[in-house]
Amino acid sequence: MTKPKVLVIVGDATETVDTLYPFYRLIEGGFEPVVAAPEKRKYQMVLHEVKPGWTITKEWEGYSIDADVAFKDIIPEDYVGIFFSGGRAPEYIREDEDLLRITRWYWENGKPMASVCHGVEIPARAGIVKGLRMATVAKCKFDLEVCGGIYVNEPCVIDRHMVSGRTFHDNGHFVGPWIKMLEASLGK
Repeated sequence: MTKPKVLVIVGDATETVDTLYPFYRLIEGGFEPVVAAPEKRKYQMVLHEVKPGWTITKEWEGYSIDADVAFKDIIPEDYVGIFFSGGRAPEYIREDEDLLRITRWYWENGKPMASVCHGVEIPARAGIVKGLRMATVAKCKFDLEVCGGIYVNEPCVIDRHMVSGRTFHDNGHFVGPWIKMLEASLGK
């Protein structure tokens, strides 16, 4: 029996913990996570943390991850949901027309969506956040609000079929409700 597939959106400099926690939770929940990126190849993830004495995020290399599918090859109907990981990747991949098309499709079709940290830059760029309440890292508040979204400083924000968290520190708060939303969409 095939498992329902869920897209996990990444690119180079995707945050490791933002990505791997939901990836493995999807498997645990009976879903097949499918890593999607600009091209089907290996991507370098990073670790982000504000270290003591620093006022900005320090970054260093994390694990790498293989993309299973390129954005241009995605047929949205084949996947029950989509997850936008954080890190620096969203800033660079948010101009990809295929990614924007896919993002709009999930929004317009009421499919379960989730975003963490800088992941908000993708739905914001896709033009789907107007009037939408979302959590994101504080430094992306402007990206959300300039596109008409409403910034909420909470570990889990659910507005319609979008679930969001601020950073990987919130994974334990927002990933579970999103997986429940995925299950509900399948009638589980």
